Amino acid sequence: MKSFQILRIPILVLAGTVTFFALADDDDETEHHHARNNRRQIAAATDPLYKEECGSCHMLYPAGLLPARSWTVMMGGLKDHFGENASLDPAVKEKLTAFLVENAADRSDQRRSRKIAQSIPSKDSPLRFTETRYFQHKHDEVSAAVFQRKAIGSPANCVACHGRAEQGIFSEDEIRIPK
Repeated sequence: MKSFQILRIPILVLAGTVTFFALADDDDETEHHHARNNRRQIAAATDPLYKEECGSCHMLYPAGLLPARSWTVMMGGLKDHFGENASLDPAVKEKLTAFLVENAADRSDQRRSRKIAQSIPSKDSPLRFTETRYFQHKHDEVSAAVFQRKAIGSPANCVACHGRAEQGIFSEDEIRIPK
């Protein structure tokens, strides 16, 4: 009986400590939650040159969606960029390639980017994020018909369902699939 009483005191102290921290300032918990979620997101494409040159034709795909080798291949083939001639001045192309490679999935400290990079076999250099196992796994419940809806158009139109995709935010809590 004595050993039970001795154990009961530390258990009560521990329970009180847990209760104290659970009731601590909600703002600290909210900030911690947001910081943790931000680590899980993908770094936004903030480079002004990238916004100007690439964002004028399509959404700003965060560099953390593909590995460096994919961005290098993509930037090397701009004369036929998904059926369009997207050729750039060599100096601009060099700067953009450096930005994309530096912020690529396999060079990122963002959790989600690292998972994307891990989903791509080292011998592969996909040019479309939609070709990655990560994307396919995350969208396995979305039918082809959903992607063909007029308001979406294709799986590459991330912003149709992920309103803050250009900011690197793909939170499941924020998904809005257009009808």
